[in-house]
Amino acid sequence: MTAGLSKEKLININGKMMRKITFILVAIVWLSNTTVVDAQINCNETYNLFKGEVQTKKFDGAYIKLISLMEECPTLSINIYKYGDKVAKHRYKVASDTATAFAFVKKVFEQRIQYFPTKDVAKATSDYATFLTRNKLASDEEIFGYLEKAYAIDPTKMGVRNIYNYFQGVTDRNKETNVQLVFDTYDDVIEVVGRKLQDYSKKLKPLLDAQEREEELSKKDKKNLRIYTINSKALGTVESGLDRIIIKLSTCDRLITLYTRDFEANKTNAKWLSRAVSRMYNKECTNYPLYDKLVEAWVAADPSPKTTVYYAGILYKRGKETEAMEYYKKAVDQEPDTFEKAKSLYKIAQLFAKKRQKSKARNYARKALRNNPNMGKAYLLIAGLYASSANSCGATEFEKRMVYTAALRKAQRAASVDPSIASKAGKHIRNYRSQEPSRTLLFTETIAEGSSHTIKCWIGEKVRVSKK
Repeated sequence: MTAGLSKEKLININGKMMRKITFILVAIVWLSNTTVVDAQINCNETYNLFKGEVQTKKFDGAYIKLISLMEECPTLSINIYKYGDKVAKHRYKVASDTATAFAFVKKVFEQRIQYFPTKDVAKATSDYATFLTRNKLASDEEIFGYLEKAYAIDPTKMGVRNIYNYFQGVTDRNKETNVQLVFDTYDDVIEVVGRKLQDYSKKLKPLLDAQEREEELSKKDKKNLRIYTINSKALGTVESGLDRIIIKLSTCDRLITLYTRDFEANKTNAKWLSRAVSRMYNKECTNYPLYDKLVEAWVAADPSPKTTVYYAGILYKRGKETEAMEYYKKAVDQEPDTFEKAKSLYKIAQLFAKKRQKSKARNYARKALRNNPNMGKAYLLIAGLYASSANSCGATEFEKRMVYTAALRKAQRAASVDPSIASKAGKHIRNYRSQEPSRTLLFTETIAEGSSHTIKCWIGEKVRVSKK
């Protein structure tokens, strides 16, 4: 076919063909890129419209766009699923066909985990378990499975109530067969709760201080104060609930049997020793020889301000008061963190309180408060010391009952500075208030409401008579 064509014409023909092919390829690439860009623009536009509708609670319109986003651009943003969760749960709340609505909630959750497996998974899983629980959509075993997953990923991101539910589930499944697992889980969980509480305490402190100075809080600060207070109260309630569960299992006899059996294998394990000592201390099993053995092993495994406080307590119990005080001072001086220092000082206050050395106990509780003014339990400890001195710090009925007024003021202070113990403080407040001088007694003694009264003996504190 090309026999009659010159070499020059062949070159021209081939050149034209190559230019056409190149043009076609460029056009294909351009069209492809344009399609991708257009698709991306459409995804972004749809997402922005979707986000706006969720924020203005136009859930029906948001639902249509959510379906499109989940199908066409599922990896665009995790917020598709965060906002989508709100849309799906709203649809479930108002749905007549709850089975279909539930299936969509589940799809949003599962697709989120599929496309964003490393972003806030613990919180998402915990929230999904909460949804299942509230609406009775799954068995206890299935819900516990979700709680297990959330806890294994990051327990600090779990909902407050779910932390409690998880521990209750572990307890129910293991209390008869593996009590050590229950204890270990309790220790893990209580550490999580403690970290969360301390975090809220640090956040609350400047806000409460400003409030006490009667400074006007910004709208944002007021919102944060409310949120931190609610969460602290909830965590405090959970902490009390955890303690109620564990207290039934951790008798001194059971602890001694368990820790005697496992001591040799763990005598250099600082974490195991710390938990064993803390549990025996909290259960008031400190008069048993095993307690001293555990403390001494803990000090050797982890010489620190915290272990020094417990060791000083042993010395004090043995009558070596001067040496014990040196260790107490050393422990406090070596602790750089004020919140941790406050914990050590509070522990010392507790030790003196158990020894009925009330003035010393109050002194260390006050030192703890100087390092952490929001440590409500230090105020409650002082309140308890006062209340236990009512009969010895008053000669008359009125004087004795005014000691309860002093105790009441401390308990009220505890509740005001530390939301996490508000419930516990409330019980003390009601008790102390019921013991205050009655209106009849005030009338008989011709004492005016609101007048000042100084309590004698070691308390030495001035308080005002409550108004009835």
